[in-house]
Amino acid sequence: MRAAQIAGVVTLVGALGVAATGSAQLTGLENGQWRYLGGDAGHTRSSALNQINAANFDKLKVAWVFRGDNFGPGLEFTSRSTPIYVDGLLYTVVGQRRQVVAIDAETGETRWTFREPDTMRYLRSPRTDFGKGVAYAEVDGKGVVFISTPAFFLWALDAKTGRPLDGWGNGRTVPLKEFPRSGVIDMIPDLVSDWQPWLRWTGGKYDPDYGLPRPLGMITSSSPPIVVNGVVVVLAGHEPSYDQTRIENVPADVQGYDAKTGKRLWKFHVIPRPGEFGHETWENDAWQYSGNMASWAPAAADPQRGLVYLVTNASTYQFYTGHRPGHNLFGGSVIALDVKTGQRKWHFQVHHSEQWNYDIPTAPILMDLTVNGRKIPALIQNTKQGLIFALNRETGQPIWPIEERPVMQTEVPGNYTAPTQPYPTRPEPLDRIVLNGITDEFVMDWTPELKTRATEILGKFRIGGLYVPPLPYPHNNTFTNNVGCVGGLNIYHPPVADPTTGILYASHQRGCSAPQFLVPTEGKDEERGLAGKSEEAWRGRERHTPTTGVTVAKYKPGGPRAVLPLMDGLPVYKPLFMGLAAYDMNTGEKLWDLPVGQTPARIRNHPLLKGVAVPNTGGTGHSIQMVVGDLLVQTTEDLRGEAEVDDKGQPLLHARDKKTGQIVASVGLPMPGQYGMMTYMHDGKQYIVVQSGSARRNQPGGLVALALP
Repeated sequence: MRAAQIAGVVTLVGALGVAATGSAQLTGLENGQWRYLGGDAGHTRSSALNQINAANFDKLKVAWVFRGDNFGPGLEFTSRSTPIYVDGLLYTVVGQRRQVVAIDAETGETRWTFREPDTMRYLRSPRTDFGKGVAYAEVDGKGVVFISTPAFFLWALDAKTGRPLDGWGNGRTVPLKEFPRSGVIDMIPDLVSDWQPWLRWTGGKYDPDYGLPRPLGMITSSSPPIVVNGVVVVLAGHEPSYDQTRIENVPADVQGYDAKTGKRLWKFHVIPRPGEFGHETWENDAWQYSGNMASWAPAAADPQRGLVYLVTNASTYQFYTGHRPGHNLFGGSVIALDVKTGQRKWHFQVHHSEQWNYDIPTAPILMDLTVNGRKIPALIQNTKQGLIFALNRETGQPIWPIEERPVMQTEVPGNYTAPTQPYPTRPEPLDRIVLNGITDEFVMDWTPELKTRATEILGKFRIGGLYVPPLPYPHNNTFTNNVGCVGGLNIYHPPVADPTTGILYASHQRGCSAPQFLVPTEGKDEERGLAGKSEEAWRGRERHTPTTGVTVAKYKPGGPRAVLPLMDGLPVYKPLFMGLAAYDMNTGEKLWDLPVGQTPARIRNHPLLKGVAVPNTGGTGHSIQMVVGDLLVQTTEDLRGEAEVDDKGQPLLHARDKKTGQIVASVGLPMPGQYGMMTYMHDGKQYIVVQSGSARRNQPGGLVALALP
């Protein structure tokens, strides 16, 4: 729509159902748009649009379906990208090649597509089909779509045509066949320009087709850039830490580019160099060779304060950290950067010396709160662990006290674990089991016989909460193994928040397990083809035959592990497969916590539970949600073929009451949900778009748009 038409739509607020945006919500949703991956710059995944409401929700019909399999394979992950909506078009990425598409907002037709030319470094990328979307900005009055690709190029595309932007790139070109003369930047030279391992490299000139030499590391991207005040902030990624066996890699430094010209403006070192804040947290000079600190999750931003907020994961190698003792800033951290300079404004480390695959899975959520009568610009960070950290986004100070508590220490020779880890005193965790593990409150007790068996099994293990380290193999303890528990969320089901009320909504799952044992590698190179040169000292990937009486199971990636046994298929702790909780973040109080879906049939119909009133454990899919007006719109991923369905066998999309979580209306979907949703207003009609697909049902990833008749 033209600007005059948009103005007319805004004038007819009541008729078209556009609720006034609360002052607590950041920019991005004006005029019914969805300009950021998470809707607004604060990544709340919340819209005030209310044309669709509880009274008419069950009248929603499918307006269009966009199929992702038209753009190549990748059934499971092709719909991790939440579209953005600006001026009549949706923009997103699809397929393993992360192809950019523009989609007509009314019909779902493809308006244009863009695919990066082939390179060897794309084929070497460890994160092809994990792209979560694109960024959008207006430059000199023209809409521009920005995309960072698996091969680690940054593209600027004309939003109307999809063509690489003329004259963009600060005069730099990519000297490869089929690459245009402008509109694209090779970010690898910028990344390594001041990195000593590259400056000392004697293995030949840089090859832009191959990318970074394998002995030095591997770099890619997962989440899209974010544009803040004319600066394109680009995040970097790596092969997953749990797939690495080397202690070296290239750091995933964060870079800022001028949106208008493509000039590189700054770079933030995620592993601090000498003289930089946090350098002392890398003992034994580990900063010289350690890498990673990738940002898998998207970023959020406060344009008014000129700050961008990002989160990081672990350094190399993840499960053994003896070669990098210390807290290892800025790993496992929330970092606030000045978007003009790239300078650190503040940071908060969510966990020290990360070695549990507890990478922060979701973007920070930004909204304003009123705590004890005082207005606070807040940042809320959810974690895999189930802990929720509430910080002042201007200063980084905790809103409520956060305590450093002693944690279980490593017994692996030469390894390092931090003596304490941070625990928020408020709000309470998504699942209290993470505090102390499987205490009596959580032991399976649905029948007296089951509790007796569970207690006997648990007596053979050392029970802990979150930060339970792996043991060496073999070990001389009287117990079989350590057992730890998590109760949070992952990348598959991001949290959402309502800036008008200050309520956070987060789904969660309970999981308790025994870590894999670590075995010495003696420097043997067992995994060829991975980045880096030096094998870690201990790992859990060895194919190993046990010589003790311990039951050892082989599991991907194949290390020896004394598992926590099941009882004829039933867990020794009370399961919670999927819950959905609401918190009033103005007070830090949990408002409600409900199971999502129904207890799986394998539990309900288990012979040991015949005649037992089994509590609802929730279903096995991932709960996906979004705030829309007065509703919490929610559906469930079809993880094991157990999605909730209507009488036609269609997966259900629910409208829940925001205050209570109770379902007030439902409608069928042609395919299950996956990862996220978004909503927008186009030509006076509100649409809800569900990211959909199910490899289990052989349904390709795509988008389903619903609207009122």
